[in-house]
Amino acid sequence: MPKISNDWMDTIGEEFQKPYYLTLRRFLIDEYRTKLVFPAADDIFNAFHFTPLSKVKVLLLGQDPYHNTGQAIGMSFAVPLAQEIPPSLVNIYKELHDDLGCEIPGNGNLKKWADEGVLLLNTVLTVRAHQAYSHQGQGWEQFTDAVISAVNAQDRPVVYFLWGRPAQAKRSMLNNPKHLVLEAPHPSPLSAYRGFFGCKHFSRANEFLAANGIDPIDWQIENTAPFSFKKDD
Repeated sequence: MPKISNDWMDTIGEEFQKPYYLTLRRFLIDEYRTKLVFPAADDIFNAFHFTPLSKVKVLLLGQDPYHNTGQAIGMSFAVPLAQEIPPSLVNIYKELHDDLGCEIPGNGNLKKWADEGVLLLNTVLTVRAHQAYSHQGQGWEQFTDAVISAVNAQDRPVVYFLWGRPAQAKRSMLNNPKHLVLEAPHPSPLSAYRGFFGCKHFSRANEFLAANGIDPIDWQIENTAPFSFKKDD
């Protein structure tokens, strides 16, 4: 688990020395030694490596990593270039197309969004293979709450995408009047038709950023592979 080396350490670095994190670390060492765990240990903190705190324009909050082989890469909703696109991300792309006219790409690697300033954060950063939510309650929530608090404390406009109830449970932490909080149902096929489709969060985020003198996000993901659809999320 390579530690974060950019400006995140100035605000959350002390978390790595707290008792809860040391307990979490011992748990993870044993899990990675005895179980199949995702993402790879070197990828756990990719969201932070790719999007320094000073560059965060949008915080997109997911729950925990994909739990099927080869999917999780340390960024919420993202999968490697060669992987089929999971259903929730398919629906995100559909909304993005309807909202901003972006072409639906053939891959789910969202690193471009991370480079643009979208912090692709999950509330839990690891998971046991094929066991969704299996690393909940081990300490990750306290760590990512510290991350959310650090973003909330930024003295500049930031947009939050809270999709689904687990993400919306963090709403009470977001009390900075300079920020914009956008809520919608989760993009999962089970709930997307309840209001995720048509939420227009992408255009609303860009309008807010532009109104505050901040360059909007270029949401278009390059179309580098044939479009595909994976049935399990």
